[in-house]
Amino acid sequence: MSQAKQPRRLPANEAMCKVRTLRTSARKLNLVAQSIRGLNVQRALNELEFSHKRIAQDVRKALYSAISNAENNHNLDIDSLVVAEAYVGKNLVMKRFSPRARGRATRVEKPFSEITIVVRELGEAA
Repeated sequence: MSQAKQPRRLPANEAMCKVRTLRTSARKLNLVAQSIRGLNVQRALNELEFSHKRIAQDVRKALYSAISNAENNHNLDIDSLVVAEAYVGKNLVMKRFSPRARGRATRVEKPFSEITIVVRELGEAA
């Protein structure tokens, strides 16, 4: 006996991708996520391709994954997809120590973040 299938959390015209361990702070990642919110996926990919931010390449991979999920798993038309949501959350923090003067040490925090990208297929009316 197998378990019952979980109900889908998103509507039928949406697909999602979540990347859980991105090695940057949530504040820096949110700047990149803000630049693609509400854009057509092709325009968002171009925006990420030519961005000067280091983390933009990882966000671009996540957006490609969301587009692939929409096409292969949910049979959505990739030409009519838009980035409906792109939100950022905090994840774990690595704690390291750096030597300082007079035998002391200071803590260096290296944060990780996560990003969730939801793409939505627009209907013919939109």
